[in-house]
Amino acid sequence: MKFGKAALPALALMAAVAGGAAIGLPFQSAAAQANSAQADRPAEQHFMRGRHIEGRIAFLKAELKITDAQAPQFDKLAAAMRENAKAKQEAFEQLRADRDKPRTALDNVEMRAKFAALRTANAQRFLAAFKPLYESLSDEQKKAADELFTYHRHGFRHRG
Repeated sequence: MKFGKAALPALALMAAVAGGAAIGLPFQSAAAQANSAQADRPAEQHFMRGRHIEGRIAFLKAELKITDAQAPQFDKLAAAMRENAKAKQEAFEQLRADRDKPRTALDNVEMRAKFAALRTANAQRFLAAFKPLYESLSDEQKKAADELFTYHRHGFRHRG
């Protein structure tokens, strides 16, 4: 697949953040491009990764048809989702704060490892809260959960 020169910085940033294997792509170019695009915006207007977490929680609660008896387990899951969103937001804020620093190949690989560890910790936190909830679901609710969390090539996605 061919990409134009304009696409390379965006691909490098996506690969660095997602932990991809695009080691040869220039991260500094992507950071510089992102920096110039966001330089004129106040900090509160920067994209916030966890900004829709309450909507995702509400969606999940509605789709699973959580009962009053299941609410305590669901509340633990919601707390885990909020904590994951906060951890991810803090990591990206740190990345954004360091965007003007020169990066070496070692810095980039360390950053990928840091984000991979964050994804693992977030998945473990989610699983620890989700498992007891899942076990309390009715067969109909489990079917809905199974559809919501069916793995597709590009991640978890609702079959619709």
